[in-house]
Amino acid sequence: MPLGTLDRDPPPFFRQGPSALSRLAICSALALLLMVGDGRFKVMQPLRLVLATVVYPVQWLVLQPVQWVEGFSDYVTTVTSAHRDVERAQSQLLQQSLRAARVEQLELENKRLRDLLALGARLTVHYQSAQVLFDAADPFTRKVVVDRGAMQQVKLGSPVVDELGVVGQVTRVYPLSSEVTLLTDRDHAIPVLNVRTGARGVAFGDNSVHAEAMELRYMAANADVAEGDLLTTSGVDGVYPVGLPVARIEKIERKVDAAFARIYCTPIAKTAGAEHVLILDPMSVEEKQP
Repeated sequence: MPLGTLDRDPPPFFRQGPSALSRLAICSALALLLMVGDGRFKVMQPLRLVLATVVYPVQWLVLQPVQWVEGFSDYVTTVTSAHRDVERAQSQLLQQSLRAARVEQLELENKRLRDLLALGARLTVHYQSAQVLFDAADPFTRKVVVDRGAMQQVKLGSPVVDELGVVGQVTRVYPLSSEVTLLTDRDHAIPVLNVRTGARGVAFGDNSVHAEAMELRYMAANADVAEGDLLTTSGVDGVYPVGLPVARIEKIERKVDAAFARIYCTPIAKTAGAEHVLILDPMSVEEKQP
């Protein structure tokens, strides 16, 4: 067919369709109509419900990984926070336990100090307080070192007492400290008086039974001595004031073929655990003073 015979006119309206501007105006009017109808008459509500129902499984599947990640993150955060809380609680519990133990120790120490002050008020001799620093290095003796010495006018032979009774005697004096031989030392002896009978005797340190023991020696086998008798200082040595508690009779062994009874005693004072003591001037020194 020759080119000149081709139709150069555009196709009719029904074959070309509406223009783009016409379609935009129609869609805009339809959209506006639907918005007004949905806003006033809820005409799209059924369709919205159907679409929400159909789309929900897809939404649920899509959200599962996100929820798993969030759940795992929350679990890790919760576990970490729980561990921190447990560690904090344990730390607080430990601190409170230490504080409670410290308070209990301070209460016991205050009680002992008050008892020492009460004892000092009853004494008629000069005294000074001292703190036990440590036990002597020799394991075969029963001695301790206190924080008072020659510079504090501590005298050799001075009696040492706690709130319960006699602890021992100063046997060595240094410039800033002193060595105290305890009642239970095997080389220590102290004159005593049986409060119940008035009989005098001498008590020695004795480690044959146990570490904190004494023996009342040179008492006749038929002497009037009973378990539980209280022994106090007799004052005949001119060192200890009269009437300080020393020991209590624990056990008596009497043998027919022996001239003397074996009498075991237990110290009244805490010779093994004393922390604060009073150092008394010897009675002979008090008597020399005008």
